[in-house]
Amino acid sequence: MATLANRGAGSQGTRFFTIMAFVMAGVIIAGFSLNLAMGRSSFALPLAFHVHGLIFMGWLALYLAQVVTIAAGQKALHRQLGRIAYVWIPAMVAAGVMIILVSVRGTGGPFFFAQNEFLISNLAGLLVFGGLALWALRVRRYTGWHRRLMLVAMSALTGPGLGRLLPMPLLIPYAWPIAVGASFTFGAIAMLVDWRKHGQVHPAYWWGMGINVGAFLASMALAYSPLGYSITEAVIAGTPGAARPMQAFLPPGFVM
Repeated sequence: MATLANRGAGSQGTRFFTIMAFVMAGVIIAGFSLNLAMGRSSFALPLAFHVHGLIFMGWLALYLAQVVTIAAGQKALHRQLGRIAYVWIPAMVAAGVMIILVSVRGTGGPFFFAQNEFLISNLAGLLVFGGLALWALRVRRYTGWHRRLMLVAMSALTGPGLGRLLPMPLLIPYAWPIAVGASFTFGAIAMLVDWRKHGQVHPAYWWGMGINVGAFLASMALAYSPLGYSITEAVIAGTPGAARPMQAFLPPGFVM
């Protein structure tokens, strides 16, 4: 494993990482586009949603630009764009926290998710993205670590896209763990590719996916603890979000 960990740009071609980047971005875009096409969402939303959308779509553009520039051998441009990520990643986390709070306080969050899951586990996933992405930037000189940690970080953002593609109301009361679990597929595929190409899995994946899955399990344990319920109740107290049940539910008269 030490040999695989020390390999740099030649440890695995850029083709796989480029394909995975476009697939993950495609899933996110497809999910939000489907919501718009089916009338589940619209552009007639409060300003916070537009700010959040612009920042997140900007990250997708930056991430794809990074994989394209390195695949094309444009290392200088790749490094220059990478500097933007040091600012963009904290902005992503801040915008994500903002929209989670606006959603859970304004409407109670999506009805097919329990509020405590949506609030606490969602925040945990966002912090996992930010932490892994910043870690990937810190180890950018070690290509094997850099690109794998960034792939896992990006996979943590696919949950919302997958959640809009899957029939969430039909998956109650397991809609949230199914959506998050589906996002783990990308990391699992990457680990399988490493194992098939090299006979072992790069430690960056073990660390990245270990943190990703571990944070999810810990967040779910917290969400369903007395403390988790108390935090959720305190956040939504006195807001329209407090009017709905804490658990996932189907609104009266709802049809798919």
